[in-house]
Amino acid sequence: MESIDKLSLKQIRYFASIAEHGSFRQAALRLNVTQPTLSNQVASLEELLDVQLFERTRSGTSLTIEGRELLTGARRIIEEAHGFAMQAGSLSGGGAGTYRMGVTPTLGPYLLPHILSPIHAKYTDLKLYVREDAPSDLEYGLLNSQHDFILSTQPIMSSSLVVVPLFREPLKLAISRDHKLANKKTINRMDLLGEQVLTIGEHHLFHRQITELCEKVGAEVRRDYEGTSLDTLRQMVVMGMGIAFLPALYAKSEIRDEKELRVADVEGVNVMRNHALAWRSTSPQRHFYKELATEIQKIIRANLSSVVIPIG
Repeated sequence: MESIDKLSLKQIRYFASIAEHGSFRQAALRLNVTQPTLSNQVASLEELLDVQLFERTRSGTSLTIEGRELLTGARRIIEEAHGFAMQAGSLSGGGAGTYRMGVTPTLGPYLLPHILSPIHAKYTDLKLYVREDAPSDLEYGLLNSQHDFILSTQPIMSSSLVVVPLFREPLKLAISRDHKLANKKTINRMDLLGEQVLTIGEHHLFHRQITELCEKVGAEVRRDYEGTSLDTLRQMVVMGMGIAFLPALYAKSEIRDEKELRVADVEGVNVMRNHALAWRSTSPQRHFYKELATEIQKIIRANLSSVVIPIG
């Protein structure tokens, strides 16, 4: 068909970006083009395909039925083109390119400083665009090609993804120095009975894990005061608003001085977070991601085995 010869990758990228943002204006800003340029390119694409891709109303822009049907194919074309360019770059001795990595906010800031420098030393031309989000949103974004791969907390459920476990991370108990348990030599699970436990917002997987833990030991989750981040959670513990369980990597990174807080293990409580690297099974770069997962496992085993439990 003559129309196929006239299709361009740029037009397909524009179509996918508008679908992702639900707005011509937002897509134009993201693509760094003018809105008239974007509109003209999409109009040309619709004319070539003889299909209306978007429904434009006062409330915004939404995909038509035909647009929804074509979006999966458009994302696949973009991903294949990205993979083609990466492979060509490798064959020509060029750079590895820029990859979009998703990571959870309760893990990324406390793990990445330990692994990015060694990774950069091995893959000198690799660049990572890092975006933080909750685990469920990361998985959704990966499936919809918003990320190339994700570093996230398990479970990761989709059968369309390859999931390689990296390490297990213990949770540590944080209590203020004026708390009744602060000077107790050994804290056991019975000491947590009836205690007020702070956690972050319920849309985080971490919140669910803490809630399940509290149900097991007879502690109470404080739902009237939920932190927006691990830092906020720590400050509320310092102020005596309750106790909290914090990830071991966070405790290592952020709690160096225990004058205000005591960080301890709880005898009889062995709660872990399982972290993994995941990517689409159809990704052209899947062999590189597998190599990258192995490299991260090596780094963790060499540098963080005193804090977390390496896998692999």
